[in-house]
Formats: sequence, structure tokens, C-alpha cells
Amino acid sequence: MSNRKKVWFEATEGKLDPGLVEQLRNSRKVNPSVSSNTEIPIIVYLKKTCDQDKKDDLLKACNFDSHNKLSKELHSINGVKGHLTPDTIKQIKDHEAVDRIFYDRIVTSFLDIASEQIGAVKVREQLNLTGKGVTIAVIDTGIHLHEDLTTPTNRIIAFHDFINGKTEPYDDNGHGTHCAGDAAGNGNLSNGKYTGPALEASIIGLKVLDEQGSGRLSTIIEGLEWCMDHKEEHNIRIISLSLGAPAYESFRDDPLSLAAQKAWHQGIVVCTAAGNSGPAAATISTPAINPFIITVGSADDLNTLDRTDDLIADYSSRGPTIDSLIKPDIYAPGTNIISLLAPGSAIESQLPEMIIDDNYIQLSGTSMATPICAGIIALMLEANPNLSPNDIKSILQTSSHPTLDDIWGYLEAVSAVEMAKNYQLQMPTEAVES
Repeated sequence: MSNRKKVWFEATEGKLDPGLVEQLRNSRKVNPSVSSNTEIPIIVYLKKTCDQDKKDDLLKACNFDSHNKLSKELHSINGVKGHLTPDTIKQIKDHEAVDRIFYDRIVTSFLDIASEQIGAVKVREQLNLTGKGVTIAVIDTGIHLHEDLTTPTNRIIAFHDFINGKTEPYDDNGHGTHCAGDAAGNGNLSNGKYTGPALEASIIGLKVLDEQGSGRLSTIIEGLEWCMDHKEEHNIRIISLSLGAPAYESFRDDPLSLAAQKAWHQGIVVCTAAGNSGPAAATISTPAINPFIITVGSADDLNTLDRTDDLIADYSSRGPTIDSLIKPDIYAPGTNIISLLAPGSAIESQLPEMIIDDNYIQLSGTSMATPICAGIIALMLEANPNLSPNDIKSILQTSSHPTLDDIWGYLEAVSAVEMAKNYQLQMPTEAVES
């Protein structure tokens, strides 16, 4: 048995999350004295009993030089984000305001036949539903003013840039634009060939990932909080999250999972990608590990309308989650999906062979399946605006087509929308006083 004495960050009784411990270990390898000026991005959970005086004392202890800064509040998780050196983390870990400290990990971004194959075209033709009046917030790399979103009317009703602070919509990576089209492209530049399910839904673009498609947990949380704060103003009913990070903590502790759960409980349907780490088991990412929100896996429709030959995509992450929960909750087409191209974006230069007809690009991943599912949900909410997030999830799973070799099935738009349209909210019977 080793007699090695544990260093301070290995003996904190859970005060530091495993990702932060690993970062501190790496820092120590570079500088054994652990006194370097290495800045580590962190999220501090505050204790529920923390009053303003204790919080102010914590901020004073952290904000004393350019290498230590703790300031931006994350109200949805009762936390604060910033960057601290290892020495400062050691000093404040037992502060009476601090509950736990997390490493602010990196998060990465993970339609021709698809819309017809899942029944979205039939919904438009038979039920005359297009997602009109429903707003989908796409939290991703930004959004390009593509004509399939702006003609005949501009359906991009808001944009917020958490990366570079720009005010006009743009997408220097291209992933977010593709996802917006997966949900709500109207096929204007393809004579209606490449359309998303909800071709009249309103779209909000929130840029939380940079040109390379990466960002921090805290920035995604800020995007979720923006949606909660502006829910009524923009009638935000759906959030589409085609991004994720490895899950090291229970959904009860993981910061991104908790923020997504908060949005769900505030009445916003949250759809998130399962991840692209399949076919290995137990590869569901965060925030997809959360049991409340809708985790979307990817199917391969083999570019045919026949559903009997469809398969779970090899790359689609599998459950169980880190908490041994069953995930994904639903599957949607995600392989070889043709959607909107953002000119001049990183994806355009990296994948020139995937460009279709100059204005579109073909991509695969649970990133594509997620906004397609969000588009179907927009149709459901147009049919019945009174549905709660729990109603939506229940209907999607109940109406799914059991063609895939998994506990949950394959999204089926016509059945889902018909069920949504006829869904009766069961109101609790009030007790009668005697």
C-alpha cells in the first residue's frame, strides 16, 4: 500500500469536483509549489444559507489581482463564475459562503428526406401546422441571416452574443445555423426541397460557442438564463441544445444539468443532444444526463422513406447515464442531414465536400437530431399551446414508433401532433369542504 500523503486538493471531502481536482493535479505537475499564476476557470456553488455579507467577503477574498476574478453570478444554480489560481482555490475552499467548487469545463458542439420521413410534411399538408407563433431558442455557435430564415419575413427575432459581444446575427462556425435550419428552415433557396419541420417558427440565436465550436459550462448556463429571463418577452417555448460535455457528476450536482432543469421547471421544453460517443454504453453527456429534459439520440434513415430499415446511428451516445438512468428519451434522424450553410464559416472551409447547391451543407450527429425534434415540438405547441414540458415529453414517447432496438422509439410527427391536438389537461379535483 502506498504511503504517499495526499495533497490538499485530494483531501477536500467532495468540496472540489473531479474535473477541478484533475486540473489542480496538472497545475502541480507544472509547478510543484502550487503557487503559480495559472488561472483556472471555475464555478463556485454558494451555500443556501449564504447571506450577502458572507458573499461579499468571499468576493473580496478572490478579487485582489488580475489572476483572480470572481464576479459573474449564475442565479439559476446559486453560483458565481470566474477564474482563480490554485493558491486562491485552496484558500477559499473552506470559506463559509462556499458549498462546492467546479471546474468550468469545455463544452463542444456535437433536411431533405428527414422531414418527410418523420411525418413533418404530412403535418403541414394535412393539419396545416408550421410552428407559427412558437419560438425556438438555438443555443449554439450563432446564426447566419440565411434566406431560409429571413424570407419572406425575418423569423430571427432576437440574437445575443456571449462570446464576442456583437449585436448583429452571425455564425463564424456554422453549426448553429445548420441547427436552426434543421428545426425551422423553409427551403426558400431550394424551392422547398430542404425544409425543417417548423418552417414558420420564430428563431432566437444565442452564441455561446466560439468559431471552433467550443465554450465553457458557465457560458452555456448564461445562455439558458437569458432564455428564462426573456421567456415572456419572446414567447420562448423551446430550447435546442446541440452541445455537451463529458459527465463526471450526478445530474443533481452537475452545473449545466441543473441550469437546464431550472429552465424546464419554468415551462420551457429543453431538447438536448445525447452526444456522439457511441456505440459504447454509458456515454451520455451533460446536460443530457438530466432526467427531466428531452435527450435526443440519432437515427440513420438510410436516405429512404421506409422506416423499417432505420437504425440507431453508430455514433449516437448510449445510456445508462452516470446515475444509471435510461437515456436517450427519443430518437430522430441525424445522419446526412442537409441544412443551412453559413458562408465564410469554419465548417464551410473544413468540409467543402459536404456543401450542397452553394447554400446548404450535409452534416451528421445528434446535433442534427435535436433541432429536428425541437421543430416537431413547435408543431405540437402550435396545435395545443397549453401543453407543459412534461406533457410534450410524455406524448413524444407514447407516440414514438417502436422500430429501433431501444426502450424508447423513433419520433413520429403525425401521431405526436394528433395526440397533442387532442390532449386534455387533467386538472386536479379540489377537495370539497364538509
